[in-house]
Amino acid sequence: MGCGRVGATLAQSLENYGHSVAVVDQNPDSFRRLSPEFGGKKVTGIGFDRDTLIQAGIDECYAFAAVSDGDNSNILAARVAREKFGVEHVVARIYDTQRAEIYQRLGISTVATVRWTSDQVLRRMLPLGATDEYRDPSGNVRLCQIDVHPGWYGRSVGAVDRITGARTAFVSRYGTGQLVDSGSVLQEGDIVHLLVHAASVSTVERILTHEPQPEED
Repeated sequence: MGCGRVGATLAQSLENYGHSVAVVDQNPDSFRRLSPEFGGKKVTGIGFDRDTLIQAGIDECYAFAAVSDGDNSNILAARVAREKFGVEHVVARIYDTQRAEIYQRLGISTVATVRWTSDQVLRRMLPLGATDEYRDPSGNVRLCQIDVHPGWYGRSVGAVDRITGARTAFVSRYGTGQLVDSGSVLQEGDIVHLLVHAASVSTVERILTHEPQPEED
């Protein structure tokens, strides 16, 4: 639902992957953003209207994305798809971060556009710190991207996990994600991606953004 720049790009990408796609938008002019070769359905209507969704083929759909410009419309459409039609894979774009977290806890995957963009800008301005990459629906577990103090270079992933109480999921090295084990050694420029309990994020961030103490060697 939504054929803005995000919706059009998403629809085109899904079709390129070989999926059948239907795009819903209130404004038929929006479909001009789609490639002339786009072979999916183009349905003009309100994205949370049952008849419109049925016309788009929601009875047979595997996944539904609500990516219009309105939070309320996206939330309503996502809930209708999930609760009325039983679509298992539903995601909604939400600008309001607090509302995004609420719906995440209700089992509707959300992309908080403003928070994500802000976090990415901050990461490039202030490289040291933690940035959320994923939160589980309960909000208890977070996957965080954390830059480490240069003093941690040369230390093992096992030591990082033991000292922080977190779990290293992978590291980004020279722009490429790499799976690591406890014996892997951090190198200069590595960005560490950790699975952390939500209540411990600030503690883990404080540990890794400062030089390790001698007893942590």
